[in-house]
Amino acid sequence: MSKYQSPKVNVNMSAAKGVAVAIVLLIIIGVVATASVKIVDSGHRGVLLHWSAVDLTQPPLDEGLHFVVPFQDEVVNIEVRTLKYASDARSASRDLQTVETTVTVNYHPDKEAVHRLYKNLGLDYENRVIQPAIEETVKQVTAKYNAEELITKRPLVKQDIEAAITERLNQFEVITDVISITDFEFSPLFAQAIESKVEAEQNALRAENDLRRIEVEARQTEANAVGLANANIAEAKGEAEAIAIINRALAENPNYLDWLKTQAWDGKLPLVVGEGGTPFIQIPVKP
Repeated sequence: MSKYQSPKVNVNMSAAKGVAVAIVLLIIIGVVATASVKIVDSGHRGVLLHWSAVDLTQPPLDEGLHFVVPFQDEVVNIEVRTLKYASDARSASRDLQTVETTVTVNYHPDKEAVHRLYKNLGLDYENRVIQPAIEETVKQVTAKYNAEELITKRPLVKQDIEAAITERLNQFEVITDVISITDFEFSPLFAQAIESKVEAEQNALRAENDLRRIEVEARQTEANAVGLANANIAEAKGEAEAIAIINRALAENPNYLDWLKTQAWDGKLPLVVGEGGTPFIQIPVKP
């Protein structure tokens, strides 16, 4: 630079240097400020890291804005809302029937223990813990039951699988909300055998119900026959007693028969009268 350079040029260069320094300072301040502020998203908890090491001395950070030491601290977001994991497990029943089981687990990480979860398992804890827990639990539980019992005792099987998965995942700071067994699938041959057996049982039950119905109808018919016979006997006894009464009355009073005729007459005279006169009325005849 020439010693004869004008003062105006020197001023411009100084101003430019000042602007450059200010811009650098602003950038540095912005970077530091950005590194000092961490945000934990909604539905998440923050795991605080010091030089990439998990800080276990304080609880996980709540959702919101947090200030940390720049360039030293980092915050890892871990979702703590209810999540869903579905897995297909292949196992064998006690009678060595192949079973395909679909298990769905609704879960969430323990909100107060996500820092330990991250330290022990990282973010890929589903594949490290949940999937093996489902597969091993299904194998252990289904091995206790026959294939038919897996169908007839489904609530008990579900209860055993749920309890085992819950206990295992709780050891890794994972809390289960709902565990569902959405399907049990067997080999086509065994499924056909089960279907045939169910059909045979239904036919047997239908035949048993028909037999009971026939027995009830037979008893009803028998009861009706007995009732009718008793009625006929009672009627016969009544008629016999009536005849006996009439015979006694005739024996005691010969005119009783004429009295019966008058009771049976409808009060109308016949159009033709025979030799004996009108019924129940004897018309005198001159000698």
